[in-house]
Amino acid sequence: MLYQQINQNKRRTFYVLLFFFILTSLVGGAIGYLFAHNFIIGVIAALIITLIYSIISINNSIDTIMKLNSAHEITNINDDRYKELKNVISDMALVARIPIPRIFIINDDSPNAFATGNNPNNSAIAVTSGLLNIMNRDELEGVIGHEVSHIRNYDIRLQTISLALTSAISLLVNFGSQFLWNLGFDEDNNDSSNNLFIIFISIILIILGPLASTIAQMALSRNREFLADAGSVELTRNPQELINALKKLDKTEPMKKVNSSSSALYISDPIKKDSWWNHLFDTHPSISKRIKRLENM
Repeated sequence: MLYQQINQNKRRTFYVLLFFFILTSLVGGAIGYLFAHNFIIGVIAALIITLIYSIISINNSIDTIMKLNSAHEITNINDDRYKELKNVISDMALVARIPIPRIFIINDDSPNAFATGNNPNNSAIAVTSGLLNIMNRDELEGVIGHEVSHIRNYDIRLQTISLALTSAISLLVNFGSQFLWNLGFDEDNNDSSNNLFIIFISIILIILGPLASTIAQMALSRNREFLADAGSVELTRNPQELINALKKLDKTEPMKKVNSSSSALYISDPIKKDSWWNHLFDTHPSISKRIKRLENM
């Protein structure tokens, strides 16, 4: 059951990323047609912009994200305050057969954690002070196993790339929107219903592109959370550890200060929106659904 769920989630992730790249190409092609009457030029430009965004994001992911979330690194390996945390991270990294990630602390009473980086050799885990205060060692192992699974499965790179793709689509759409209403049509275009139809479709793609990319990013994030939960069970061999931890996370208050662009990285939604409308755009599956899957393993 465990490995079937992991394989299923990996297939879904591939489909979401494929959708991301198709959407980026369509938006780029639409802009290329509107301003140069050439789809290919737009697609090539879009893919180049996406590649640049991805490279920049991956190379600077740890320091940038930790700074945005006010996290400070544990540099003193002999600091007794974080001895248990360091031991748990070391143990989980050993079981997962990855290098020990850098360790960061966020001073916030709300329990939470996330992992970031670009690969297992360049990764980091951040936990809040609130997490250390309410979790026992077994529950902490469940949470850290979840984050280590994100690292081992290269989820951290996927999340970084998805953010880069979303940013690239937003940049393309902003560029297209800036000149959209100044668009002029030549005489041939006015006489061609086909050209007018293509232009109409291109405008729709530019308008709906950001919404579609946001939905794809949410789908990717939700899918990777399920996969990391399954990975945590694989590492700890005890689903109850993570179940107990998730139950505690479900009953806590939102974090006081959190960077909204990083919210998808956390093990539990750090914002905890109340409105049913906002829940349509959740980056995390509900805790109850995650617990149900763990109980069925």
